[in-house]
Order: sequence, then C-alpha cells, then structure tokens
Amino acid sequence: MTTERGTRGRAAVAAAAVAAGALLLAGCGQGDGGTPDAKAAPAASAPAGSSAPPSAAVSAKPLAPGEVRVAGEVGKPYTLTLADLRGLPQTSASVKFTSAKGEQEHTYQGVPLNEVLKRAGPCFDQNKKNGALRGFVSATGGGDYRAAFAWAEIDPAFAKSQVLLAVSEDGVAFDDAAGPRLVVPRDTKGGRYVSELNGMWVGVVDPLVDCVK
Repeated sequence: MTTERGTRGRAAVAAAAVAAGALLLAGCGQGDGGTPDAKAAPAASAPAGSSAPPSAAVSAKPLAPGEVRVAGEVGKPYTLTLADLRGLPQTSASVKFTSAKGEQEHTYQGVPLNEVLKRAGPCFDQNKKNGALRGFVSATGGGDYRAAFAWAEIDPAFAKSQVLLAVSEDGVAFDDAAGPRLVVPRDTKGGRYVSELNGMWVGVVDPLVDCVK
C-alpha cells in the first residue's frame, strides 16, 4: 500500500510539473517548436496615438530581384530598390575589413541606413527613457544570410559612424537585380556587410525580455 501511494504521489508531482511547464511556454508565446509564436506575442510598443499595421501585410507579396522590404515594428512598411536609393542624398565611406577573401579595402557610396528606416516610422515607445535603445534591426541578404544591429549603431545621435545602404563599390554601380549592400565602417570583419540585401526588419527587445522576468 505504501509503495502504491508513493507511486501515485510521484505521478501527481510529474503531472503538475508538466502542466506548469506548459503554462510557462504559453505565457512566453512559445509555439510547438519552442520558437516565439507571432499570434501569442505581446503587441509592439508604439507611441501614443499611433499603431503599426501587421508586417504580414507587406510580406505577402513576393519580392522581385533587387527589391528590399522594410517591415517589422514600423508604422509604414514599404519596399525600395537601388533606383530609389540613388534618388536620395548620398554619402561615401572608405573602409577596411577582413573577409573570407582576405583583407578588403573599398570606397562605397550610398544612403545612411538610418534615413531609410526613418521613412518606415519605427514604433518605439516614446514614453520610455531612450525608448529607441530597445530597438534592433535584422538585415537579410542572399541565401537567407542574416545579421543584426542594435538601433544605437544606426542612429547618428549615438553612433560615430553611419551604416550605409551602398549603391556602388569603388565607383562601380551594383546591378539592379542584385540590390544594395550593407556597409558597416567600424566593423573589422565583413560578416555584417550583407550582400544582395532584400529585407530590413525592425523590432524591439521588450517581448523577449519581459517574457523571462
């Protein structure tokens, strides 16, 4: 009898643990695969009186070669091309970095990434001190290559040098079908020089950080 009661007790404890684990995952917005569930995730922080439309609204249409989609926690998601970038005020940057091909030294011309993202209206909570510092940007390139940037690396109010969306390298224009290239002047390695750029996704860390409090 004692053994039977002990077995039942252990089974009850195990069941309770499983139930608690399920509740924890649900509270953090986790799907079946252990990744954030977009339907359960908390709404993005936005300035008072404004709301960002779902980024799915702009991600439904397939991209043409050379197009770059700017989406995420933004008020005005949009798509741009190299031709669009060439029509904006340009700046240049001479850089040195190490890549798989060895030491690289180039001069790029393009548009500050901050100017491109500002046009989409990032939804940072202005009621929080330095709310923009909760933001980040994920850049996606050819072959689903991806690299992330903190917003402070992009915003000239915090960063000493500007990340560029380059339209040319050493005076040679990029092919329209290839799209722009990210240029990160202060990086010593070229890993974040994302080529064949096709996506810029703006987010905030709050949903992830708040999940584990």
